[in-house]
Amino acid sequence: MTAPEPLAATSASPPPAPQRTKPRESASTWPLVDRIGLSLCWAAGIALCLVMGGILAYMAVRGVQYLRPSLFFESPTPEQDQSKSGGFLDPLLGTVLITAVGTLIAFPIGVATAVWLNEYRRPWGLARAVESGVEVVAGTPSVVLAIFGLIIFQQSYFGFLSLTAEGDAVLGRSFFTAGAMMALIALPLIVGSTRAGLQQIPDHVREASYSVGKTKAATIRRVLLPSCRPAIATGTVLGMGRIIGDTAIVVILLGASLQLQSVGDVPGLSTLKGSGSTLTSYVFNNSPAGEGQSPEKAYAAAFVLLLVVVALNYAVNRITSREAPQWIR
Repeated sequence: MTAPEPLAATSASPPPAPQRTKPRESASTWPLVDRIGLSLCWAAGIALCLVMGGILAYMAVRGVQYLRPSLFFESPTPEQDQSKSGGFLDPLLGTVLITAVGTLIAFPIGVATAVWLNEYRRPWGLARAVESGVEVVAGTPSVVLAIFGLIIFQQSYFGFLSLTAEGDAVLGRSFFTAGAMMALIALPLIVGSTRAGLQQIPDHVREASYSVGKTKAATIRRVLLPSCRPAIATGTVLGMGRIIGDTAIVVILLGASLQLQSVGDVPGLSTLKGSGSTLTSYVFNNSPAGEGQSPEKAYAAAFVLLLVVVALNYAVNRITSREAPQWIR
């Protein structure tokens, strides 16, 4: 009697058939109009890279050629002719001060405005008006904002914020007033970036927070704002870049004096109430179009300003490249 043969495995399922991927479409099969459009897009991108590379290379060569460590530690001379001696210490400090003042004003207002527009939006008419106002400010030239700020801050009741002349005439020029107008040019960037971050958060995240008993305010404070920190930081850094690169507000509302001029005896406050300049106005003053007669120092200061802008752009790229939460992706 022979042993029974083992039963064949009937429950084993056949291996899945390999999925065929669609071959990549070649641009050579496109219509002629589409191929011309693609070529123009390539040409535009390459041209932009060449222009930016040329600017960076030229400013790097000329800036390094004239950059000296002493320029960072010496104040400009009080004379109009800057070719004799002195550095750009005061304009560098002025850049830091006006950026700090403008950012400290724009950051809380911008974040609060974005939260209200995205999460509350009541009354609807007021919210629509605020949206339109932010868009108008974003498109308004900075020189118009500077003139508007000068008209406002020249009023007598704002005399404690700026320089005053003989007879208690309010000049409306100080780091306070210039920083307030600088905040306006940074505000649309902070509002827009924060709203974009809030809109990426799904509604079920809010509903989950409400289901455990959290109020709307607590949800915003503990869930939504921490989740969109990269977006808030991106808008803030971009706003700082706008502040650093502006010149019209500096000339009209800060006076663009080569040296920092303090008002009063209170440390810190006296400097903020005084006038000064930034690297942008210093570059313009010493450029061939200005009266400083020192293009070498203009190149050196412009190179430092370019390094600051590049550092800010790198910070934005680092912030935006961070991994988003799982429920956002």
